[in-house]
Amino acid sequence: MGRSKVRQGRRLQKIMKCLCSGEQLRAADEMVPWSESVASKDYYSANSGRDGQVVRRRPDTGNIEEAESSLRESGILNYEEARALLGRYEYQEGNIESALHVFEGIDIGAVTPKIKISLAKRRERRKRHPQNHTTPPMSIHTAGLLLEAVFLKAKCLQALGRFKEAAQTCKVILDIVESSLPEGLPENFGAECKLQETLSKAVELLPELWKLADCPREVILSYRHALLPQWNLDSETKAKIQKEFVIFLLYSGGEVIPPNLRSHMDSSFVPTNNIEEAILLLMILLREVSLNKIEWDPSILDHLSFALSVSGDLTALASQWEELLPGTINRRERYHALALCYYGAGKDLAALNLLLKLLSSREDPKHVPALLMASKICCENPDLAKDGVSFARRMLDNLDGRCDQFESLANCLLGVSLSAHSKLAISDSERFERQSEALHFLETAVRMTRMCEPLLLYHFSLECAEQRKLDAALHYAECFLNLEVGSNVKGWLLLARILSAQKQFLDAESIVNAALDQTGIWDQGDLLRTKAKLQTAQGQLTSAIETYSQLLAILLVQRKAFGSRKKLYKDYRDHARNLEVEIWHDLAYVYISLSQWHDAEVQCTKQRAFTKRL
Repeated sequence: MGRSKVRQGRRLQKIMKCLCSGEQLRAADEMVPWSESVASKDYYSANSGRDGQVVRRRPDTGNIEEAESSLRESGILNYEEARALLGRYEYQEGNIESALHVFEGIDIGAVTPKIKISLAKRRERRKRHPQNHTTPPMSIHTAGLLLEAVFLKAKCLQALGRFKEAAQTCKVILDIVESSLPEGLPENFGAECKLQETLSKAVELLPELWKLADCPREVILSYRHALLPQWNLDSETKAKIQKEFVIFLLYSGGEVIPPNLRSHMDSSFVPTNNIEEAILLLMILLREVSLNKIEWDPSILDHLSFALSVSGDLTALASQWEELLPGTINRRERYHALALCYYGAGKDLAALNLLLKLLSSREDPKHVPALLMASKICCENPDLAKDGVSFARRMLDNLDGRCDQFESLANCLLGVSLSAHSKLAISDSERFERQSEALHFLETAVRMTRMCEPLLLYHFSLECAEQRKLDAALHYAECFLNLEVGSNVKGWLLLARILSAQKQFLDAESIVNAALDQTGIWDQGDLLRTKAKLQTAQGQLTSAIETYSQLLAILLVQRKAFGSRKKLYKDYRDHARNLEVEIWHDLAYVYISLSQWHDAEVQCTKQRAFTKRL
C-alpha cells in the first residue's frame, strides 16, 4: 500500500507539473498509438510473460479515483477536466485499459451542450460582436481538453479491437464541431489548445476505423465528409485523405453509391461510380501538385494510370502525362508512358514517334522496353515491317543474352516482322530467304520457352501454315489450344483453317461447331463466318446463307447494345463493322454461285450503303 501511495504521488506530481507549467494540452505528436510510444514499450516490457506474450494490467480503480480526487481538490480542475487529464496521462503511459476506464467516467453527453455553446461563443467573439458579452460555460481550453479526451478514448477502443465503438466515439467529435460551427472551423481557431489538430486527426481517423469495422458504406460517407472544406484541413492532410479514399475506391472490390451533390450546379460533373470518383480526386491532386500546394507523389500517377486504363480512356491519361510540369518526372519515363497511352488508344504512329525520340542518340538508344514496343508496333503494320526487323535486331544486340524472357520475345517479334517483310519482297529468292529466317527465329523463340508460351506457339503455327508446312502447323496449333485450354478463339480459327487447307472440311466444321459451343455470343463473329465459308466450300450454299443471316442478326443486336458505349467498345465496334462489310461481299458471292443475280445485286447495294455510313 505504501508503494502504491508513492507511485500515486509521483503520478500526481507529473500531472500537476504539466498542468501548472502551461502545458495543459500537449502537442498532438504526443498522442501516438500506445503500441508505438516509449512509455508503452517500457510498460509492456515490464509486464510480459516469459513467452513474450503481453499481459495487460487491469485498471486499479482505487488509485484512479484517488488521483482524480486529488486533482479536483487542487481547486484548478473540475470533474471532467480531471478525468480527461488523468486519462491522457494513462494513455501516454501505455495503460490502455486504465485510460479507457478513466475516459468512460466522463459523461460526454452531459457536457456536449456546454462545449457547443462555448465553441459558438468563441466564434462570435472572434467576429467582434459588441452586443454579446455573455460568458461561455467553459473555456476554449477545457473544450479542447474534453474533445481530445474523446479522441483518445476512440484510440483506446481501437487498440482493444472494438472498432465500431471507436468509430462511433470518434464521430462524436465531428458532430459536436459541425453543429456548433455550421459555417466551418475558422482559421487558427483554438490553436492555443490544439483544437484544430485534434479535429484534423479525428477527421483522418474516422474512415480508417470504419474500415476496420468492415462498414464500407460508412467508410465512403466518412471520406466524403472529411473532404468538405468546413474542417479547415491543411493541404498535406487533405491530400493524404484523398489518396487513401482513392485507394479504397479503386481496390476495395465493392461498388459504392454515387455521391448526392444537390448543391452543385447542373453543369457540374458528378461521378456515377467508383472509377469516376477516383479519377476526379486524382486529377484534383495533380492540380494541387502543379500549384505547389502539396509535394509530388509518383503514386498519384500510378493510380490514375490504373483508373483511366480500366475506364478505357487512355487518351485522357496521355493528356495528364503531357500536362505534368517539366522536371516532375524523368523525360525518358514520360516518353515511354505517353507511347504506351497512345498505343493503347490505337494511335500507333503517335506512339512510334515518341519511341523514336526516346531511342534517339540524345536520349537512350538502348532502351529495351522502347525497342520492344517499337518492334511490336512495326510488325503489326506491313508497311513498317522493315523497321520492325531493325528494332528487333537492336533489341537482341542490347540484351546480349542477359534475359531469356526478353530474348525469346525479341526472337518472336523478329520472326513476325521478317514474315511481314517477306510479303514485300520483289524476287522469289529474297522472299524465300526472309521466310526461312522468320521460321528460324520463331522456332528459336519456341525452343527457348520450351513450348510453354502460347503467343509464340500461335505465331510459329501461323508461319508454318503460310509456308504450307501444314502438318507442323497443325501440331503447334493443337499445342496452342491445349495451353489456352480452348479459351482462345484465335486458336480454334487457326486450327479450322489449317484443316480446311488440308481439304478436311468436315473436320474443320466440327472444330468450329465445338468452338461455338464454348464461346459467348459476342465472340462468335469470326467463327460463324469461317463456318459459312466451309459450308460454301462443300457446296452447302443454302446452309451458308442461313449462317450468314445468323451472323448479321448478332451484329445488329451488338450494334444496338454497344452503340452508346463508344469509348469502351471502340475496337470491338470497328471490328464488327469491318466484319459486316465482308459478310455482304461473301453473301453476294454465294448468290452469284446460285445464279440469283438480283439477290447478289441487293447485297452489293447494302455493302455500298453500309460503307458510306462508316
